[in-house]
Amino acid sequence: MQQVISLAMPFFGLIFLGFLGGKIVKHPAEGLAWLNIFVVYFALPALFFQLLAQTPFEQLAQWSFVLTTTFATYCVFVIAFVVGWLVTRGNVQEATIQALVGSYSNIGYMGPGITLAALGPAATVPTALIFCFDNTLLFTLVPLLMALGRDDHVGGLSMAIGIVRRILLHPFILATIAGVLAAYFRFEPPEAINTMLTYLRSAAAPCALFAMGVTVALRPLKRIPRELPVLAFIKLILHPVLVLVLLSFVGDFEPVWVYTAMLMSALPPALNVFVLAQQYNVYVERASSSILLGTIISVFTLTTVLYLVANDMVPADLFP
Repeated sequence: MQQVISLAMPFFGLIFLGFLGGKIVKHPAEGLAWLNIFVVYFALPALFFQLLAQTPFEQLAQWSFVLTTTFATYCVFVIAFVVGWLVTRGNVQEATIQALVGSYSNIGYMGPGITLAALGPAATVPTALIFCFDNTLLFTLVPLLMALGRDDHVGGLSMAIGIVRRILLHPFILATIAGVLAAYFRFEPPEAINTMLTYLRSAAAPCALFAMGVTVALRPLKRIPRELPVLAFIKLILHPVLVLVLLSFVGDFEPVWVYTAMLMSALPPALNVFVLAQQYNVYVERASSSILLGTIISVFTLTTVLYLVANDMVPADLFP
């Protein structure tokens, strides 16, 4: 337990420090812009690129793992969407944001820091694969459902172009593609470039977690959705359990890959849920409250998953 507390506390401690700073220091949210740019466009992409470039290319072609974990995310998205659709009596747009609350893990800000600290460099490839394909899935589903839920339907071609652009131009995905190509061609950056990437990589997790805490602090807790307990259960408990069951059913995965997938799926709702809610002007205040309360609840649920993983109390294969 001491080991798990030592592992979990720095992460939640950084989030808490950011939250505390956001409450005490009265700066507007715009003050976070450059820190977010540093994290999203430089630090985390450097982390993904450097770690993937140093990975043997053969380890990257794990399509059964990709399909299984992506399908698990799709399943919880559908379940949360149905819950939202019932609660809102058929409001597709609100149900879409509720589905994100129940399925979209904070895989960008928290994912790499948690998995690499808990499981070591061996977690790099599954972390990057889950990030890429979960984002691809959700960046595709959200515009489609939002278009279905409004009267002024966007043309199919323009919507498709927008989806492809959002996926392919995301800095994390670009960095992942570059890292995969570097691994394939066994490219090694010059020493000066590699040192700079190491500096950026080292700053990724602390800056991302602190920025996350500030961002949550600057969003007031106004409207708490009545369906939040159900959505939190789907996101923080059902999602990792389903990932474990499906990966065990498919079978033949390294334990570290299974544990990485569990940790990624046990993360709280992503900050991008609020960004998307703002973009479509749907469920905005309730999305903010869901992220804040989901992150608080995850202090206990995610720490429990860390404890189980760290002590080998979860069988990597339920169906030997």
